[in-house]
Amino acid sequence: MLMQHSRFAGRKREMLASDPTNQTLNGTTLRVYRYLFKQGGKPVGIHEVQNGLGLSSPSVAHYHIRKLVEEGLVKEGQSGYLVDKVLFENMIRIKKSIIPVQAAYLTLFLSSLAVLLIFLRAPTISGDYLFAIFLSLMGIVIFSLETTKMFRRKICKVP
Repeated sequence: MLMQHSRFAGRKREMLASDPTNQTLNGTTLRVYRYLFKQGGKPVGIHEVQNGLGLSSPSVAHYHIRKLVEEGLVKEGQSGYLVDKVLFENMIRIKKSIIPVQAAYLTLFLSSLAVLLIFLRAPTISGDYLFAIFLSLMGIVIFSLETTKMFRRKICKVP
């Protein structure tokens, strides 16, 4: 069983390594992609990318945008570059911020715990009340871990 699991994990690593998108989207190229994605469909020029990310020159911005265009992730329009293929799974865009869906669930469970403790506090503590608090705490723990994991993947960090 253990050997079969490790064989599957090895295949998964090989598939990820052979996927050209995974090789393209790292470092500055990922920062450029995130920046274009955060613009919300507004065409962005090379100088805007350079200034927005603090890149050393327009040629650096152009190099990374070209990589994204070649991979089919970004397309060139008349007035700039636009994201053509959205890669962010389980993400919510609020204005120019990208947050994981797990953060929204975390907020929901934190709110429900606050409502339970502040507004729905019973004069005598019942088993149902304790169970509701327990479920809220479990949701908070689970979605805190998942949200942290998403931020560590560096997909939704601010450039």
